[in-house]
Amino acid sequence: MKAAIWLLFVQALLGAFDTLYYHELKLGLPHGEGTRTELRLHAARDFAYAVIIGSLGFLTWNGALAWVLSAILLAEVVITLWDFIEEDRIRRLPAGERAMHAVMGIVYGAFLAFLLPEMWRWSSAPTGFGRSYHGFPALVLTALAIGVLLSGVRDLAASARPRRA
Repeated sequence: MKAAIWLLFVQALLGAFDTLYYHELKLGLPHGEGTRTELRLHAARDFAYAVIIGSLGFLTWNGALAWVLSAILLAEVVITLWDFIEEDRIRRLPAGERAMHAVMGIVYGAFLAFLLPEMWRWSSAPTGFGRSYHGFPALVLTALAIGVLLSGVRDLAASARPRRA
């Protein structure tokens, strides 16, 4: 599980950089025209990530909850793929952002490769959350979970704003 946590830690840091640098500073997505769907996808993914990165540093998802976590992880993958399609439809991505997304996809795949066997073991335990503390990365993941949750709220609010005609 230690490898999965460290990969999630790296993924969360990459995601924070992608959001702050590309989405906010470089492109100003929350203020852009035609970005409503992309912002809603980002918000949905942010809410899924807040649950994932906010919980795995401290908890195991046992029994039927392992399948709930599986559904959240699968939903995140579907949202990300939909987001890639939406981004290509509405804007030209800077080369660095495209490369960042590729690196994030690789890291996320590695994270899943280490997490899924653990989740399989969790699924045979009685249903409920178990305690599992992972030290420093868990603490940083908690802060990042709060940040990604706030980012999701901001993107959802920005997607609901009336657009200029």
